[in-house]
Amino acid sequence: MSTIFSEFSLKNLRFRRAEKMSALAKSEARWGLLFLSPWILGFLLWTLLPMLASLAFSFTNYDLLHPDETRWIGLDNYVRFFNDPLVRTSSLVSLRFALIALPVGIAQPIVMAALLNSRHLVGKRFFVTMFYMPYIVPLVSAVYIWQGMMNTRLGWINLALEAMGVEGPDWLNSTTWIYPALIIVGLWGVGDMLLYHLAAMQGIPTELYEAARVDGAGWLASFRHITLPMITPVIFYNLVLSFIGIFQYFIIPFVLTGGTGKPGDTTKFYAMQLYKEAFGYRHMGYAATMAWMLFVAVMLVTVVLFSTHRYWVYYAGGGER
Repeated sequence: MSTIFSEFSLKNLRFRRAEKMSALAKSEARWGLLFLSPWILGFLLWTLLPMLASLAFSFTNYDLLHPDETRWIGLDNYVRFFNDPLVRTSSLVSLRFALIALPVGIAQPIVMAALLNSRHLVGKRFFVTMFYMPYIVPLVSAVYIWQGMMNTRLGWINLALEAMGVEGPDWLNSTTWIYPALIIVGLWGVGDMLLYHLAAMQGIPTELYEAARVDGAGWLASFRHITLPMITPVIFYNLVLSFIGIFQYFIIPFVLTGGTGKPGDTTKFYAMQLYKEAFGYRHMGYAATMAWMLFVAVMLVTVVLFSTHRYWVYYAGGGER
């Protein structure tokens, strides 16, 4: 009898403890929601609600200057989208630039981080600070600075090339050199990705490199078989953000060319065409359609990337990726 009573008491104690833990968990959840409520409210008011409004606008002929003439037009904007030659042109421009800029944008932070991670580098903190500083400079100000530096006659870059006996190119007015110019401006502010890759490299266990040296591996083999696999999560993160950024590429070409798309429509990116439809031609309904189609394209690319990362991204913890 005493044994049955003691077992009952033990079960009752466990039940009460579970009740107390449940109450504690509920209290923590309430406090968590309370502290998150400003962000949740801001997301609902300034992100989700405008997104839903733009989705509704995409089925109308909404005009900024004549909102009272707005009417429902169904799928007309989407039909126009798939038959618009300007959309095809701007999409091809974005894809062409992505084929050039993405490999460079992925490789440069890796190379810079590998150099800064060298044991023999003197003044490592100084170089890390210098490479990161451009990232905190406002982008528009930085673009204007680069616009002056790439001036054909008075720009510092061409003056430096001239001092070495090399004739500088017409960076901003040549269809051949405009993409290299845009890439140079973009790579100037990769300080955040540099820090991510450097932190990932510094987190690699030194035992792996020591074992590789014992087996006779050189620095190139160690970099290929140890460093690259171990930092693939950061590379994947950079790849996803770079793809999204390429689809939304706007500020740098807009400031450099004033939104004209010159030279020869080589800078008429998709986001720039969207901006012109919305604020140049005031076709807000059609611009909302372009924005939602951009969202769908970005989502599809992101889903594809996440479906393939299990085959090449290494996670030290193992398990499900």
